[in-house]
Amino acid sequence: MSSVNTWKPDSYDSKLAFVSEYGKSLVELLNPKKNELILDLGCGTGDLTYEISKAGAKVSGVDYSEAMIETARRKYPQLAFQVGNGEALSDDKSYDAVFSNAALHWMKNAADVVRSVHRVLKQDGRFVAEFGGKGNVNTILQAIYEVLGDEYSLDATKLNPWYFPSIGEYSSLLESEGFRVEYARLYERPTQLPDGQEGLASWLANFGGDFFQQFSAADQSAIYAKLKAKLIPKLWRDGSLYADYVRLTVVAIKNS
Repeated sequence: MSSVNTWKPDSYDSKLAFVSEYGKSLVELLNPKKNELILDLGCGTGDLTYEISKAGAKVSGVDYSEAMIETARRKYPQLAFQVGNGEALSDDKSYDAVFSNAALHWMKNAADVVRSVHRVLKQDGRFVAEFGGKGNVNTILQAIYEVLGDEYSLDATKLNPWYFPSIGEYSSLLESEGFRVEYARLYERPTQLPDGQEGLASWLANFGGDFFQQFSAADQSAIYAKLKAKLIPKLWRDGSLYADYVRLTVVAIKNS
């Protein structure tokens, strides 16, 4: 995994709770059953791992961020969490299902992730995931590219840590690695950010480390202000700021 984003669990939980809240519908799609062995890939601070556990499933969570895992363990000490890389899962268990919400777009070696998930699933096990799809936060991305290009002569496209595939691209990848795709949907989901116009700075501070980590705190604040000036006219409506999210949801079954 190549991202250098620094995760801030407390800020993530307080300012970006919508990530887990939206993910509850994905738990319904997973439809966990009692005693099923389930892996939550990219579990963050564990909120959805806990939601899955309510069905009586034997669920564990894995995340690349040590800080996120430490917080998950503190919040839900009754559940098992471990630091791990989704591109090379080392678990020796065989799972009935692998679940992933808002995490796969951080794993740019997508083929390695799919192979890794395939390896830890039982035959006929299911892979249920939702993450950023083609066109996700495109308005925000273009503004970042413009500001860093015009003001700092940076080609920010080379700093982009995200993988946002189309339905066709991801479905083909799954099929090539031994999955049968049962469901796939790409849809726009404008997502309200908290704290009004200041919500953009919080979003950028939590998710934009790969773009801004090289800058001083003062420069980051200046960049956020420039981005705010560009994006408020495009993303502000009805008294709130809406990030232009596009999500890809998939359900795939291991069949070979």
